[in-house]
Amino acid sequence: MTLLSATAAPRKTFYYGFRYPSLQFAIGSTQPANDLRIDVVDSAGAVVKSFFRNDVAPDATRTIRWDGSATDGRPARNGHYRFQIAPQSAEDTATAAGKPATRAIRRGSSSSQAVSLSFDFYAFAFPVLGPHDFGDSGAHFGAGRSGHTHQGQDVMADCGLPLVAARGGTVQYSGYHSAAGNYLVIDGRGTGLDFLYAHLAEPPALKAGERVRTGQPLGLVGETGNASACHLHFEMWTAPGWYQGGSPIDPYPFLARWDRYS
Repeated sequence: MTLLSATAAPRKTFYYGFRYPSLQFAIGSTQPANDLRIDVVDSAGAVVKSFFRNDVAPDATRTIRWDGSATDGRPARNGHYRFQIAPQSAEDTATAAGKPATRAIRRGSSSSQAVSLSFDFYAFAFPVLGPHDFGDSGAHFGAGRSGHTHQGQDVMADCGLPLVAARGGTVQYSGYHSAAGNYLVIDGRGTGLDFLYAHLAEPPALKAGERVRTGQPLGLVGETGNASACHLHFEMWTAPGWYQGGSPIDPYPFLARWDRYS
């Protein structure tokens, strides 16, 4: 059995993402039906998820999509991963998650060496796609404002740059406010947090109740509402949610972490 072609895309992926990590492949074989095992393998060589496909015909393209969950159902950790393709055997089927993957099919060969089809996987996406900075001290969480304190972090960026969901989930609010301008609040899937995006250039196309995926476009950087420059005002709120009994927390450490791999 040989691997005729294989591609993995996209190269940067996210949990509950707008685009799942996917593998397209085709095998060559003298057999009309072949039983295959496809593993998702982490940087240490441990299997985090396995897919089994039976009766795979040669010379036909097949697709595998991974939703980012490990064998135990929990989101996989941030890191570098690869798809690996192998014929099924009793040994393969018995291999438990967390043990090294073996017997991978090499491209154009029946060798036991691994085929590396790599991608990076992250739990969150940085919300601004383009050049940005975090402004001066007045843009930070807790900075004094007239009659209140700043409840989020401003990400200074040119108007018109794309904004994406830091974490997918469900839209809680979508509308306009005299201070926030055009804004969205998203209940982040599996986080217990709400995420607010304010000063969007245009009214959000997404409405309350709609599902959003991590990395999905939300709109464009703007300066609507009470804004003196183009930027994203970003807030994070604890459960039970934004102005529903939750409290704002400082989003800067999270943004800085996500920014390192943006």
